[in-house]
Amino acid sequence: MGIFNFFSKEKKATLDKGLSKTKESVFGKISRAIAGKSKVDDEVLDSLEEILITSDVGVETTLNIIHRIEKRVATDKYLNAQELNHILHDEIAQMLTENNTNDETDFSMPIVRKPYVIMVVGVNGVGKTTTIGKLAYQFKQAGKSVYLGAADTFRAAAVEQLVIWGERVGVPVIRQQMGADPASVAYDTLSSAVKNSADVVIIDTAGRLHNKIGLMNELTKIKNVMKKVVPDTPDEVLLVLDGSTGQNAFEQAKQFTLATEVTALAVTKLDGTAKGGVVIGISDQFKIPVKYIGLGEGMEDLQVFRRKEFVDSLFGQ
Repeated sequence: MGIFNFFSKEKKATLDKGLSKTKESVFGKISRAIAGKSKVDDEVLDSLEEILITSDVGVETTLNIIHRIEKRVATDKYLNAQELNHILHDEIAQMLTENNTNDETDFSMPIVRKPYVIMVVGVNGVGKTTTIGKLAYQFKQAGKSVYLGAADTFRAAAVEQLVIWGERVGVPVIRQQMGADPASVAYDTLSSAVKNSADVVIIDTAGRLHNKIGLMNELTKIKNVMKKVVPDTPDEVLLVLDGSTGQNAFEQAKQFTLATEVTALAVTKLDGTAKGGVVIGISDQFKIPVKYIGLGEGMEDLQVFRRKEFVDSLFGQ
C-alpha cells in the first residue's frame, strides 16, 4: 500500500505541475473576477463566461457550464461568490462523468481478449508517434507484451521515429519499405503479434487531413484487413490531439470523427500551455472519453486521464 501511495503522489505532483499554467490562466482569472463579490449575480456569470470562452473551453461547453451554475443558483436559497469555485469544480467533474470518461482505466488492467488492438490516428505534429512510444512503455511496465506497427508509410521520419521508440522501450516494431500499403503493415503486425501471443498491438497511421475521403478509405481498409487476422478489431481507435493548439484541436477532432469512428482521445503537450481547458470542451462536445493526457517529455509523463484528479488539480484541491 505504501508503494501504491508513493506512486500516486508522484503522479499527482506531475499532474499539478503539468496543469499549473492552465490553473493560473483560467482559474486564477476566475478567483480575481469574484474577489470582493458577495454573491453570484449576472456580472459574475458574465465574467465567468468570458474567461472560459477565451481559455479554449469552447463556446458551447461554456454555455453548458453557465447554465448548470444558473440552475444551482436558482435552486439554492443563497449562494455566495466564494462557493463558485466549489460549484464549478463539481459541475465540470459531473460533466466529464456524463461524457463517459472512465476513471477505472489503467495500464495494468487485465486484457480480456489478446491481442488488444489500438489504432492511433491524428495529424502530423501532435505527438502521435511519441504517444505510441509512451503507451508501449507504460503497457510494458505493467507487464504486457507489446507490438508496434509502423503503418504511416508515407513519412520516413514517422517510421524511423517509431523504430527508435521501439528500441528505447524494448518492443518489436513491424515495418515495410517506404510507400508500402499501410493495411499490409497492419496485417503483418497483427499476424506477428498473434503468433507470439502478444497482449497489446498499437498501429500508427498516416496523419493527413487534406483529403477526408482518402483518409476515410485508408483507415477503413486498415480496419478491414486487420479483421482478417483478429475479428472485430480494432478494439480502440485513439485520436491524439495537441492540447496547446486550443481551438485547432476542436477542428481536428471534428474532421477525424467524420473520417472514422473514434472511441478514445489522448490530449498531449498540456504541460507547456495555458489551454488545458480544451480537455473539458472536447470531452463535452464530442462525447468521446479522454483516456490519456501528456504532461511532459519523459516516458512516464503520459498518464491515464482521471477526471477527479484532473479537476482537483485545476482548482488546487
